[in-house]
Order: sequence, then structure tokens, then C-alpha cells
Amino acid sequence: MNDEPYLVKLALRLAAGLEKLPPSSLEKHRTFILAQQQADGGFSGREGDSDLYYTGFAVRSLGILGGVENQQCIELSSYLKQFHIEKLSTIDLLSWLYCALIIQASGGEDLLTGASENWNTQISQNLERLRTPDGGYAKSEQGALGSTYHTFLVVLIYQLIGLEIPDSNDLIQFLYDRQRDDGGFVEISPMKRSGTNPTAAAVATLLILNAMDDELKDDIRDFLNQVKSSEGGFQANTRIPFADGLSTFTGLLTAQDLGLDSLVDQKQLMQFMTEWLEFPTGGFRGASWDEQADVEYTFYGLGVLALLNA
Repeated sequence: MNDEPYLVKLALRLAAGLEKLPPSSLEKHRTFILAQQQADGGFSGREGDSDLYYTGFAVRSLGILGGVENQQCIELSSYLKQFHIEKLSTIDLLSWLYCALIIQASGGEDLLTGASENWNTQISQNLERLRTPDGGYAKSEQGALGSTYHTFLVVLIYQLIGLEIPDSNDLIQFLYDRQRDDGGFVEISPMKRSGTNPTAAAVATLLILNAMDDELKDDIRDFLNQVKSSEGGFQANTRIPFADGLSTFTGLLTAQDLGLDSLVDQKQLMQFMTEWLEFPTGGFRGASWDEQADVEYTFYGLGVLALLNA
């Protein structure tokens, strides 16, 4: 398995891409993100209180936009301290761990100093309770089938806590079994039609585990060609007739990671992002029909801009 965490390498890559853009074109997005910070130090989505999921995307966005400032680190630390990491769901745990990593990297405190000596082993034990007979990981202990997406999240967590994934060969086989005849991958085994996002999760995981080969790359090229949108982005699957910010980010990232850059018309994609998804006042919407921006889709939007300028 690769040594440096995937999320760290991705953040550095995106930050390098955004550095090539005029600071004035990015400051509005930083302002938008900071406006979503709540009194408790966390960040919210489109409505409601602070949420670890959205806080994670806000912090990832701030990180690739130049970093998290000292006062923001203090406020974020206060928010994160209210959680017991051993009790968090997979997705919330990943958000917490990555936020803590960014805070420390930005000169803030180490939020794990008060953790028990074997905190990462405890987390591993919790994760292994999600392991399913098919070799993957489910969303919850009640899940009978492995999820491609949640398996990817678990792999990312193992990287952040510095432990090897148990029985990685079973996990690789689980992912191979999620591939379908269209060349892509599905989220759970009963599904027949591949999706862009499960495919991206599978590809990233297989790359982390050094289990990608040329035959798979050719299959994925065929699938990505099927979900390319006339707008320039990527669709979530072949039945959805429009591109969205999430699928466009994951589709573009997958294409670049596999050396399939020729699949993308960069000029058309940039036009789609800046004319249809980017708000002039800051933030990105999810799709052309969407009426509101949020911190999650703003991360995807910034990610696409960064990848196009990498």
C-alpha cells in the first residue's frame, strides 16, 4: 500500500492547481465557505446546525485555498473536541480525522494528544465490525453487503490512523466483483448498472492497493466514455441526462489518475464549471438546475478547476 495518505496527496495536488489561478478569482469562494462557519466552530450545509460531514468539506476546501488560519483552527478544535472518535460513523470519523490533521498541519493543536494509547487499534476493531462476508465494508454493523463507497472510506481511515488493512486481498477481490460488463463498478452487488462515483471509489482504492492493471484501465475508459455529458462534465450514470459537480470531479480525477486525459475536453469542461456551476458571488452548485451553493459542491468545483490547471 502507498505510504503517504491518499487524501494528503490529493490535497497537495489540488492546492498546486489552484495556485495557478488568479487569487482574486478564488477569494470569493473562501469568503463563501467561511460564511458557513457556525458559532460552535463547525460548518453547516444548506440548512441546519454544524455537521461533521460539511465541516470536513469546508476544511478540505480551505486547505487547498491556502490553508486554515490560526483563529479558524482554534474554533474548529473547539467543535471537534465535542466528539468521541470511537463512537463516530465511518464517514464522520474520516471527516474528524482529516480535520484534525489539517488543524495540526496549519499550526494548531494536536487533537489526539489526549487519546488513549491504543486509540488507532480501537478504531480498527470498530471498522472490522463493518466487514462483510463478501470482503468489503458495510455502512453499519447491520449491513449484509459490502459498499464500494464505504470500503473506500475505510481504506482512507486506515491510512490516516497508520495501520495496514486486514486481509487486503479479500478487499481487492471484493472490488473486482463489483465491476460490471459496461466497464464500471457498482455500489453493492445486486446492482447491474455502474455509476461514476462507485467507479471512482473503486479505482482510487485499487490504486492505493496497487491492484490496477491495463485491462481494467481499458474497461474504465469505455465506461467513462459512456457517462461523458454533452455539457462537458460527467453524469452519475448512463440514465441521468445531465452532468453534476460530484460526478464531474470524480470522473475527471479518475481519468487523470489512469492517464486517460484525452477523454476530457478541457475547454468545454472549464466553460461548464464557470458558466453553469460557479456562482459569481462565491460557491458552486451541484448541477445546472440547482439554485443554491454549499460547501460540499464548492469543494468539488474547486477540485475540478484545480485538476484542469494541474
